[in-house]
Amino acid sequence: MKYAVIGAGGMGVQYGVLLQEFAGKDVDFIDTWQENVEQIRAQHGVYVSQDEQDRHLVPIHIYYPEEYDGDPDVWIIFLKQMQLDEVLKRCSGLFRSHQYVFSAMNGYGHFEKIAQYVDPSHIFGGTALIGAEVYGPGDMNFTGGADAKAMNMCAYREENSDKDSAEVEQEIFRDFTAATLNPTIVNNFMGMCMAKIVFNSVLNTLCTMYQIRFGEFMRHPGARWMTEQLVDEAYTAAEQAGLTLLGTRESEVETICHTAGIAHPLHYPSMYQDLTKGRPTEVDYINGYIAKIGREHGYECRLHEFATQELHLAELAFGIHHPEFARTAQASAQAQAARN
Repeated sequence: MKYAVIGAGGMGVQYGVLLQEFAGKDVDFIDTWQENVEQIRAQHGVYVSQDEQDRHLVPIHIYYPEEYDGDPDVWIIFLKQMQLDEVLKRCSGLFRSHQYVFSAMNGYGHFEKIAQYVDPSHIFGGTALIGAEVYGPGDMNFTGGADAKAMNMCAYREENSDKDSAEVEQEIFRDFTAATLNPTIVNNFMGMCMAKIVFNSVLNTLCTMYQIRFGEFMRHPGARWMTEQLVDEAYTAAEQAGLTLLGTRESEVETICHTAGIAHPLHYPSMYQDLTKGRPTEVDYINGYIAKIGREHGYECRLHEFATQELHLAELAFGIHHPEFARTAQASAQAQAARN
């Protein structure tokens, strides 16, 4: 099985490098971040660290979309939600009917976009409790060792899954297992995705607001209580929408607390990395998405609405113009007006 990773940031590099180093797979990397591509080429690889230690150079092959002529069996896509449309357009000539796609991006909305280029029955979604940081172009840090990593994967169109797709899913599962990514195959696509969105709506957003690591959040005496409030509201919104999430409120709280306090205490979320580097965050695809589901089904997610706008306030404080800010603020105001 040959892989190609679209998006050579922290997560894309981690998946690709682990597949190379532990599963012995042939992996190519495609990126549109010029500084990253040129730095990796200049140093003949990417520097990777594990929990800020053992920094070493890993040789990789990296390309811009327009110059890539490979034919991978599986694409792995890790991009920011706001980048996806543009990058997919640049990669549109690379997709073939026999290929498959796996993606475990944060938030929701990317699978419908990917399905414009790839047969939906050839798409596998995933959620990853796996941390990575980008120190700079060509320099990445993975957080949490092999035992701390965990991920789920599921066919995007479970009802259309055929024998070939099922066999490919099993082969990807074996490769990811060998790569120490610790995958689990589940059979509830939306429940899987929503559970991860709820997870991110707590740790990514709160740690970004206060610019702290996961472990610092868990050391706060009110961390579990805050987690319980956000999780409860999100689960209620999902229930109003007729969605059954993986796990219960209680198991979701335990997963968040364990991940933050034990598995990945040194991790800064990707949202924090975006904010501090002057980039728009994905809050509208996380807390904002939960609030949107609530609005659409007559339930007000006061906490997630507030968290979304507070994160946008933090962006303004950093001088970041967020293209989604006006739209989400207007949606929140309209929902409030309707209630009044």
